Amino acid sequence: MSKFEPKFEEINEQNIDFYINHFRIEKIESLVHQHNKAQLLYAEGGIVHIFTNEKHWYLPARCFMIIPANVQHSLLSFSTNIQLYNFYFNIKEEDDDFYRKKNIYFANDLLREMIIYTKQWNGKLEPNTTAYDFLKAVKSILPEINKKEIPFPIQHPFPRDEKLIEISLFLTRNIEKNYTLEEIAHEFGMSSRTISRKFKNDLGMNYIRFLRSLRITKSLELIAENKYNMYEIAMLVGYNSLSTFSNIFFKVLNMRPTEYHHMIQNRK
Repeated sequence: MSKFEPKFEEINEQNIDFYINHFRIEKIESLVHQHNKAQLLYAEGGIVHIFTNEKHWYLPARCFMIIPANVQHSLLSFSTNIQLYNFYFNIKEEDDDFYRKKNIYFANDLLREMIIYTKQWNGKLEPNTTAYDFLKAVKSILPEINKKEIPFPIQHPFPRDEKLIEISLFLTRNIEKNYTLEEIAHEFGMSSRTISRKFKNDLGMNYIRFLRSLRITKSLELIAENKYNMYEIAMLVGYNSLSTFSNIFFKVLNMRPTEYHHMIQNRK
């Protein structure tokens, strides 16, 4: 597992208004950390889990997260070949409260292009430079761009137990298959009772509910890619019926997958 550790000393310098830390990495695992600047986190080509003291956030495709200053958090991702975009903003008293609230938002096409445009820059941005002026503009218009966006704080369960992590990765790689608890127990040389106990103790949920969560979060990624119709997505995440997929999606997110798709398209 690759370690991602921001350059805390540089980021926390009081005289730095904007700091960029972009990189491509195979996998992400960070220690719990915090910094004195607000952070915008966007991942292109991967799924990132963000752990704060009170919540586990799932950052899906086409979304970004705002992490306010001095909030302890850690990152985890098993996606491969992730382009991670990190922006750090020095927040002043007169700045919009947008930067003081933890939340996840859709990144429309305009914002995504602005984020990717900064790929050429890294480190401290000096005043009176193109990079500095660009980030200053992003900081000022970002709350307005997302004023009418619907925050989408997805909480996605992810285990800490090493064996459950192995099982989770196996299920994710084979998300279209319908493995029973007994089949998973046999695959990993454990009893179904032991696995059930692990799920209850580590996640507070049973195997079926956990598998459902994996499938729905994978479907969010597929819907955002806009390459498949809803029936195909239902099949790709292990549902043989579009109506079953739609009903479970609604139960988890309180909206239909077609509504989610419409919401994303309207924000492009």
